[in-house]
Amino acid sequence: MTVCLMMATIMQALDTTIANVALPYMQGSLSATQDQVNWVLTSYIVSAAIMTAPVGWLAMRFGTKRVLIVCAVGFTVASMLCGLAQSLTDMVLFRLLQGIFGAALVPLSQAVMMAIYPPERRGQAMAIWGMGVMLGPILGPTLGAWLTETWTWRWVFFVNLPFGIATVLGLIAFMKETDLREGHAFDWFGFAMLSLGIGALQLMLDRGETLGWFESPEVVAEAACAVAGLYFFLAHSLTTAKPFIPIAMFADRNFTIGVIFMFLVGMILLATLALVTPYLQLIVGYPVLDSGFLLGSRGVGTLISMMVVGRLLRFMDARILVFFGIVASTWATWSFVWLAPETSALTFVVSNIVQGIGLGLLFVPLNTIAFATLPAALRTEATAVWSLIRNIGSAIGVSIVVAQLTSGTTVMHARLGEALTPWNLGLADPAAATLRGASAAGRATLDAMVTGQAALISYSNDFLLMALVGLATFPLLLLLQDTRAAQMSGGESAPALD
Repeated sequence: MTVCLMMATIMQALDTTIANVALPYMQGSLSATQDQVNWVLTSYIVSAAIMTAPVGWLAMRFGTKRVLIVCAVGFTVASMLCGLAQSLTDMVLFRLLQGIFGAALVPLSQAVMMAIYPPERRGQAMAIWGMGVMLGPILGPTLGAWLTETWTWRWVFFVNLPFGIATVLGLIAFMKETDLREGHAFDWFGFAMLSLGIGALQLMLDRGETLGWFESPEVVAEAACAVAGLYFFLAHSLTTAKPFIPIAMFADRNFTIGVIFMFLVGMILLATLALVTPYLQLIVGYPVLDSGFLLGSRGVGTLISMMVVGRLLRFMDARILVFFGIVASTWATWSFVWLAPETSALTFVVSNIVQGIGLGLLFVPLNTIAFATLPAALRTEATAVWSLIRNIGSAIGVSIVVAQLTSGTTVMHARLGEALTPWNLGLADPAAATLRGASAAGRATLDAMVTGQAALISYSNDFLLMALVGLATFPLLLLLQDTRAAQMSGGESAPALD
């Protein structure tokens, strides 16, 4: 059963990034602009984030096995539809559908893994499960690059078919159904307000750069809807008897701090990938396959840390591992600030591997700390919230860095252009005779050089922003409590799967 749960986890996590390297090809095929084609990424992440919220209720009401099977089937069908999309509208709609069905795969597989393993082996179980969650986004670009180069970008979606079929057949054959719980009505108002808040916030972040942010009535309306939706969700959850996200889980200090931690880690995990992919292809000029393999080097680091972290948790305080994870991932992100077109591939690979090691050391111990003292009765809903927060962080992170990249390039182009005057001594050099000429070719070459430098500066600023996000997690580490005693005893025993 562990293999089936891992396949479901990897299949869903893989699709958060497998399309990254294929975006330039989709952009031409679907007639989309650079900012529009990023909706292919954010639409999937946002729909998955919204639909993660009711996963706990669905599992209790209809049974974990049934929900997993239906979602695996729906995810596979939606993947095939994405591969057949003929326009950007089709692609975004099918990616939304894919995210809706994929939302339950990761949290439910995590909950089942925690239930079927005894308390003393739960750290190892989370290391196994975490490999799927971490390796999916990391290996996605490599697999996506190979499929795009070998066939077409459509195969990054068609590849889910055999894995989807194998997952469904495995779940049917090996998984036992959980007991159903009746009498727990779903909180539709709270769910609607949360969906409105998250959806409007993401639309504002995606559309703001194109429309001039708050100069646009649409962006102002989206911001108002986001604030109103999140406010009413919070107020309703604090006052209603049975909200669909139980507030009781946030009484656990480690879980609450861990959720904030995971939001920031989610930003770093996917936002850096969203930056590095176009950087390698557009700035450095690597072919799609080479850039995919370079991006995949981060998976090597993650594999190294995942192979040892489960064993280290048996005799080491998880907070120490989280500390070293923050140090490694933040250092690697900081090193990206100094990337240049002439930077060697080896330098990039080393930084990528270190970042992979850091993220691996972060992810599993953080899961262990957050759930070590949480009551077993809240575990299913808590895993849904955990995935929800990670997805929201990822979606917001991608939108922020893409918007900052677009606006930053424009601003830096204008600033650099201010220096291109007849009195610029650099242009007076004989070697720059072609550039200072009045010919259209000279002006175009000069503009391309300025645009390239402006983009390079903007990428560096974005990487610096992600490094600062990493630094912001250090104070949170001081708020986490030691959970070694709870890890040994397992706290409350997990419910058995009957």
